[in-house]
Amino acid sequence: MKIPTPRIHEAVNWNRQEDEFTEMFWAQNTRQFWLDTEFIPSKDIKDWSRLSEEERTAYKSNLGGLTLLDTKQATIGMPKILDHVNALQRKSVLAYMGMMEGIHAKSYSTIFTTLLETNEEIDDVFEWVRRNGYLQNKAEIISQYYENINNKLSLYLAMVASVYLESFLFYSGFFYPLYLAGQGKMVASGEIINLIIRDESIHGQYIGLLAQELYEELNDDEKDYADKEVELLLKELMDNEYKYTEEVYSPIGLDYEVKDFLLYNANNALMNLGKEPIYEGVKINPIVENGLKTESKTHDFFSTKGNSYTKAIVEELRDEDFIFKNL
Repeated sequence: MKIPTPRIHEAVNWNRQEDEFTEMFWAQNTRQFWLDTEFIPSKDIKDWSRLSEEERTAYKSNLGGLTLLDTKQATIGMPKILDHVNALQRKSVLAYMGMMEGIHAKSYSTIFTTLLETNEEIDDVFEWVRRNGYLQNKAEIISQYYENINNKLSLYLAMVASVYLESFLFYSGFFYPLYLAGQGKMVASGEIINLIIRDESIHGQYIGLLAQELYEELNDDEKDYADKEVELLLKELMDNEYKYTEEVYSPIGLDYEVKDFLLYNANNALMNLGKEPIYEGVKINPIVENGLKTESKTHDFFSTKGNSYTKAIVEELRDEDFIFKNL
């Protein structure tokens, strides 16, 4: 029986390319798949006990802030953007990346469960997340763009906000785990951070490409408005991020180095959007800079999966494989 329908429902067809880059990003995303349960952050317990109270507080605050941003990206950012993207392969890539953001958020809880001694201490971290005005402010700023998509211009600006989140805002939280791991401290937890950074890197690149493509579809007036909004949004986020950085990092004397790191990553976000970097002469801590290079690290494969981990490719057994000439 044929049931009449007012519209045609399409199935995603991966046998025909929608563009020159989406299938590549799908392959890269899926190659990078990992789960927090593949790691053993308990190796960091001794290092954790040796950190000062101020250092532990900074570490917990950073991971709590990252959890909030990943939660927003997983539950609002990616779903809202993919809902307004028409191409089905692109929707699939965005849905996958949203799923990975959920894994990132869960990973921080895995670290908390391992390192923090009581449920009360864990709850205190999430209460701090709820109470921190600067953290709540940046989550609200980004969420407003996600929740108000109604045309091409607003979709473009939502993508800009997403790139700022993926390529810039996350990184104030990444600084301290990278800084410690680069000195041989909290290395197992740092391993998780490295994999999250690797994911966020391609998330920012992919949405940046979609944003650049969409920008070219805007008319001249819309482009002028968008250009001003891109600039104003970055300034608003940077001002807030400076204050957030001072609150989290000044007790351990790293706030000035983290501010340089903010400028460095804001430039990267702009380049992902096809814009010129605006902060000149930025130099970042060499330990942290080395930690950003996630593609070629050496790891203990018996204890951690590692960001250079590759799945074994096993060929099918053949009859000739059972011929042993020396027997």
